[in-house]
Amino acid sequence: MPKRILQGVVVSSKAAQTVTVKVERRFRHPMYGKIVKVSKKYAAHDPENSCNEGDIVRIEESRPISKTKSWIVLKD
Repeated sequence: MPKRILQGVVVSSKAAQTVTVKVERRFRHPMYGKIVKVSKKYAAHDPENSCNEGDIVRIEESRPISKTKSWIVLKD
């Protein structure tokens, strides 16, 4: 099964080898038809500490690295 890849903005890079990435998705509300924006934050593994706040990054699903980390920052 292919791994999911998401794109988002780094909102925190304070932890060692971990960044918090906010991913926004847009969809049409099923009943009212309005476009709704929903965001979710993911903890992603960044082994080189190369990401800074405000960077746009892609993250890939992986095996669990810690209690909250199941995503890895892709090199672009």
